[in-house]
Amino acid sequence: MSRRLVVLDVVGLTPRLLAHMPRLRAVAEAGFAAELGTVLPAVTCSVQSTFLTGEPPSGHGIVGNGWYFRDLGEVLLWRQHHALVGGEKLWQAARRVEPGYTVANVCWWYAMGADVDWTVTPRPVYHADGRKEPDCWTDPPELHDVLTDGLGTFPLFTYWGPGAGLPSSRWICRAAERILADHAPDLTLVYVPHLDYDLQRFGPNSPRAAAAAAELDAVLAPLLDAARAKDATVVALSEYGITDVSRPVDVNRLLRAEGLLRVYTQAGMEYLDPWTSRAFAVADHQVAHVYVRDPADVPAVAKLCAGLPGVAEVLDADGQAGYGLDHARSGELVLVAEPDAWFTYYYWLDDARAPDFARLVEIHRKPGYDPAELFFDPAAPAAAKRRAAVALARKKLGLRYLMSVVGLDAGARAVRGSHGRLPADPADGPVLLCSDPSVARDRLAATDVKALLLQLAGLAREAP
Repeated sequence: MSRRLVVLDVVGLTPRLLAHMPRLRAVAEAGFAAELGTVLPAVTCSVQSTFLTGEPPSGHGIVGNGWYFRDLGEVLLWRQHHALVGGEKLWQAARRVEPGYTVANVCWWYAMGADVDWTVTPRPVYHADGRKEPDCWTDPPELHDVLTDGLGTFPLFTYWGPGAGLPSSRWICRAAERILADHAPDLTLVYVPHLDYDLQRFGPNSPRAAAAAAELDAVLAPLLDAARAKDATVVALSEYGITDVSRPVDVNRLLRAEGLLRVYTQAGMEYLDPWTSRAFAVADHQVAHVYVRDPADVPAVAKLCAGLPGVAEVLDADGQAGYGLDHARSGELVLVAEPDAWFTYYYWLDDARAPDFARLVEIHRKPGYDPAELFFDPAAPAAAKRRAAVALARKKLGLRYLMSVVGLDAGARAVRGSHGRLPADPADGPVLLCSDPSVARDRLAATDVKALLLQLAGLAREAP
């Protein structure tokens, strides 16, 4: 019979932040804390997939939070289908030993279609008239009404965007408590995003970061109590640590200026044209995949990128193999930023020509990650908030609206924290806490997590 596990993915948790989190710290005081290695890129989708499969990105194929789907000719971020993740998953390995092993996934990524027993993941309602309403997707479907009747609608607009904050993490934790109480899964995976927000907005060493850690600790306390009531072993871990940044790096603007990136124009707006571009970048925090159409251009593009201020490394195929990132989905080149820099997705040279989605919270249309979505336009925040109020009023009246609140120069003015590089200092890197001291160790690699969890569950004899 396996031992019950609750695994908390506390995004951005580092040894420094634990100083402000006494309830979470108590998990380690009863058991142990270990330095946790991560993978390149150190971003949510890649690292979570490594935790669950024990494979680097070259094995499971999740080379970032998104990539260029060559077979579709589209840049797509934040996909949800579990079939994208290769390799044997943690619960599949567990079921080879214990066929009835039960699993709940509460907001870990690539949840849709996963062969688990209970799933909860954010999923807006996209109305035919363009309106977007908060909601979640669950499996089994009846779990949706159980959770929303008891907890209210999933607070999507505090999960990401200028309003991102504590309510979404609180809802997720309460949902996990309800599933624990009603179903007592053998394994409960819980994704807790709160630390991601103010650490990117204000930096990991800001007073706001310490306050966010303390706030989250209080929200985690009832979930930790619920886990203890079920006699569950608790593991809390993080995918990455967020470090201070001050320099946005515009890779795509460089490639465009050199005639390598092409755009097409509609209604006066410019759109990235991946079909005819010789080279373009998919920016993902401090890592960027550069897709080069003609192999003969790779050396010249590599040299060009290496000369761009803010670029620390340019990885060709051999360089990617050294980091376990050599996969067909990766770019012909992968760029790693300097410690104080991060990559924008911007490709237009005149803000008047930017597509309308550039000023929106629009994670599925932008061909790269945009941390500016965490802010009301820093150049004119009051005006951005007024536009938001007008948009909400139109929404309530059933009219079409555009939530145009994101600034186009927010990176230079506002973003103070980022991630994606491998950490230089363990104090700013990921950490793993465990309530069971019997498997204590000082350090684990991200690829060791799957084996450790199987051992904690009593389903593996050998330690990782």
